[in-house]
Amino acid sequence: MSTLHMMIGWVPSLLDGAKITILLTLASVSSGLILALFLALGKMSHHEIINKICDAYVFFFRGTPLLMQLYFVYYGLPQLSPALTINSRFLAAYIAFALNSAAYTAEVIRAAIQSIDNGQTEAAHALGMTYRQTMSLIIVPQSIRRLIPPVGNEFIMVLKDASLVSIIALADITKVTRSISSSTASALVYIPAMILYLIITAVFTFVFNRLEKKFAVYE
Repeated sequence: MSTLHMMIGWVPSLLDGAKITILLTLASVSSGLILALFLALGKMSHHEIINKICDAYVFFFRGTPLLMQLYFVYYGLPQLSPALTINSRFLAAYIAFALNSAAYTAEVIRAAIQSIDNGQTEAAHALGMTYRQTMSLIIVPQSIRRLIPPVGNEFIMVLKDASLVSIIALADITKVTRSISSSTASALVYIPAMILYLIITAVFTFVFNRLEKKFAVYE
């Protein structure tokens, strides 16, 4: 069998791994964005306890390696209590990645919110709008447009970091690649694997670039 035919034969398995990688990235970044919004607002809150809790969360997840967080969620939590055991490798990876992504995205959201002119907040207050109404109806919608480029970068970073899940035997692209390499005693499988990563990255980069051109607003 020629090298080319051998590589083509690996593609179906690699594509199965790609589905896990893409699904994990989409799920964790989406959930991370929701949590990040509350963390960002919490860090901006004048309530001291809420502010410190959110600040500590961001500091912890930004200051410790994602690999250790993943290890702890999958292997460490069951040792704290059997009730915390997560039998699904995908679920464990999703939790770790979502919590980590939220910490990084929270800082992005906070910066985007604070970039909005203070005059708009003052005008909303003059109209009798509450803080919640001001944030939900005026500030946050404008901030979302400015979030597209940095969130796109975060998405690509998570997409590549998803290769870490191979350490808990989740069958993503990297795990499948290593399995094929081990069973065939050939490192050539890394060539189509890297090409697949490049294709996925290029597709999502294109999508975010289009969104940026369509919606992003810079002053």
